[in-house]
Amino acid sequence: MSIDVHQHLWTPSFVEALRARSRPPRLDGWTLLLDGEPPYEVDPLDHADRDTTGLELALVSLSSPLGIEFLPPEEAWPLIDAYHEGALKLPVPFGAWAATCHSDVDPGRLAADLDRGFAGLQIPATAEPDDRLLEVLTERDLPLFVHPGPAAATQGVPGWWPALVPYVQQMHAAWHHFHAVVRPRHPRLRACFALLAGLAPLHSERLITRGGGRARVDPLCYVETSSYGPRAIDAIVRELGIDVVVNGSDAPYATAPDPGMGAAAAHAIRVANPRRLLGRKE
Repeated sequence: MSIDVHQHLWTPSFVEALRARSRPPRLDGWTLLLDGEPPYEVDPLDHADRDTTGLELALVSLSSPLGIEFLPPEEAWPLIDAYHEGALKLPVPFGAWAATCHSDVDPGRLAADLDRGFAGLQIPATAEPDDRLLEVLTERDLPLFVHPGPAAATQGVPGWWPALVPYVQQMHAAWHHFHAVVRPRHPRLRACFALLAGLAPLHSERLITRGGGRARVDPLCYVETSSYGPRAIDAIVRELGIDVVVNGSDAPYATAPDPGMGAAAAHAIRVANPRRLLGRKE
């Protein structure tokens, strides 16, 4: 049995909330309309029954590229609440990351949401991590999950552009900001960065050259595998070690990769490391 820390599953309550909107982010039928990306035809089967065979736990999260967390509070909270309500009703083996509004930071509301049983808090990589929210996590010994946020509107680029350029750039910035600014203020916080932090850890040689020094590997700072395969995972393991790499699929947009590194490494990435990230016993 393995753990997948990164899935997206839109429940009926969340779909209804998106369809009720008159401007992006919104759903027109099953067409997703965003400000920074071309219209996307959502396959409703992707958000229906999903095969969870072999999974001990599958954590779903709000799709941060939708930009919901940055909407004015009167627009953001109804969508976040609809996501929370639907996610908490999902059957075993599903669990969920909480979300919160970044235009109206409310640590009390986050605390109440986390106490309903969420695994931790997901924030967009484009958000400035608010110390008050991070303190709520630390008090509860729950982790932070950093996920790509909205892509800026760009004309004349192919459909894959946001995933390959803005998302990766966002994760680079979030990784370095966390280590330079956030970690000194929150030394006990566990954090996980989606899509191997956009491979930001592999730029350590350039960091050293530019005066950043070579920091010690942070055992409380994890990277998640979605959208990458054995070559990228191998490179990250060589830089950070095996103990901070965790399994994630980004389903339904991708599948969990085979690390291709043998049974012991697969167990570490798919079982032992995710359990430590989530504060579970191995």
